[in-house]
Amino acid sequence: MIVPRTSRAEILAKLRAKIDARIPVLISSAGSGLVAKLLEEAGVDCINTFSGARLRANGMGTMSMMWPILDSNEQVLRYTREDIMPAIRGDAFICACLNANDPLRDMRTVLEDCRRMGVESVSNISPSISYVDKGSEIRRVLESAGVTLQNEIDMLALAQELEMVSIGLAFDIEDSLKIVEQARPDVFCFHAGTTKGGRTGYDSGETIEQTAARTEEAYRAIRAVHPEVILIAHGAAFETPADGQFILDHTSGHGIWTGSSTERLPIERAVSAAAAEFRALRFTEKA
Repeated sequence: MIVPRTSRAEILAKLRAKIDARIPVLISSAGSGLVAKLLEEAGVDCINTFSGARLRANGMGTMSMMWPILDSNEQVLRYTREDIMPAIRGDAFICACLNANDPLRDMRTVLEDCRRMGVESVSNISPSISYVDKGSEIRRVLESAGVTLQNEIDMLALAQELEMVSIGLAFDIEDSLKIVEQARPDVFCFHAGTTKGGRTGYDSGETIEQTAARTEEAYRAIRAVHPEVILIAHGAAFETPADGQFILDHTSGHGIWTGSSTERLPIERAVSAAAAEFRALRFTEKA
């Protein structure tokens, strides 16, 4: 098998062409090769890999990646190399979501490993310090131990130096502005919060109207300091295609990022329904 290759220039040209044609950019997570293959066949622009997606594919919640039960970067690099890259044909590009605060690795080496396997894009969310509430004791402890947003910013900046596409992500406007001001990512995703729905989703009680309003507020602040950035929405009450349409209609961004919405939730529904049909089968009475 020869894994297809692309480049930063090719990726950005495709994204800009879609934006010029007023077609939304679609980024989607994949925790398995089968999901990656199906997403690419459906026309997804970018398939992202991260430890949360792999754990989600194993039946755990995305946020289980925050607990130190695995080497996040090793998981991402290994399943991206072994499961995801061989499953795609090159129509979609792969973004590896990395842990820039890895205490055991030089991130330059990690990025170079990504490029060797054919991954030309990275993000800072596997996991990110931005997941942890500001002002909390755990955030203060993590930052005092050297786990900082600055490490994520530095990784995104280095990715661009290495001619990779950088995709920044944060949960609030303050962290978003720090990332776009210093790293100047090619793409930025405002993460409104863990997606609701299904067995392991989290419902904060926020409506899709509120998610859209918070997202647009972030977009306006981000665009003021980095006008060229491609802006993407994700999370919170954004669960269904109808929610995605609402986001597109009520924000000024360029596209959407789906995780559970195109992976965990459809799998839960489809497998449960198919298994129930098979379980309902009975022996036919013979004459």
